[in-house]
Amino acid sequence: MLYYDKEGFKLYLGDSLEILKKFPENGFDMIFADPPYFLSNGSFTCQNGKMVSVKKGDWDMGGSMDENLKFHLEWLALCKKLLKYDGTLWVSGTYHSIFQCGYAIQKLGYRILNDICWFKPNASPNLSCRFFTASHETLIWARKEQKGRHTFNYDAMKNGKWYGDILKKPKKQMRSVWAMGTTSQREKIFGKHPTQKPEDLLKRIVLASTNKGDLILDPFTGSSTTGIVASKLGRKYVGIDKEKSYLDLSIERYTNI
Repeated sequence: MLYYDKEGFKLYLGDSLEILKKFPENGFDMIFADPPYFLSNGSFTCQNGKMVSVKKGDWDMGGSMDENLKFHLEWLALCKKLLKYDGTLWVSGTYHSIFQCGYAIQKLGYRILNDICWFKPNASPNLSCRFFTASHETLIWARKEQKGRHTFNYDAMKNGKWYGDILKKPKKQMRSVWAMGTTSQREKIFGKHPTQKPEDLLKRIVLASTNKGDLILDPFTGSSTTGIVASKLGRKYVGIDKEKSYLDLSIERYTNI
């Protein structure tokens, strides 16, 4: 199952639900997860001005509402065991998945710390012109335990240089709405994942809730933006994906830095 291992950057190939069971409990300082949104249902979206299918792959094909909820409950329960006592979890999603994840997070006994609105100023237009244009994703930040402490690097969030975020005022507290564009072309020079997150988003998350030397897990690593950012910022990383091609893309991105 171990596919790649170099200098604190590890990748595992296989089903996350099975691989997560193999790791020792209480080992990770932070988990970032971008689970399947189950959007691949035959509909269309706009990409680069063209109408394209939203099917991202078989891994994004969902089942019934109850089946999808069962999946979220299972992987979130496994992640809770793997977090350290003071560890935190980040989950990203759209309305197709994030409410089920939020319900599962609360049912499993995590403590929700914040919900973050990631506003995308350059979001694609709505083709049907019958709905509001989807221009944000929601992130849930939660602590493993109801009581206790967690890492939050307040000064870095308040006084850091957050270029490009039109909503962040200098020397003011970081708020729960973040404005940043979607993934740039320079981050896709070796290829792309259909739900690839921008490095700016993960940089803010990693700097906010971990310290140098911490161990970060991404159970749905894709092209490993989480791992790329973790490595650049002096953190250790473990990523899992069932698609070999995305792990190969991850390795190419990693060796480039």
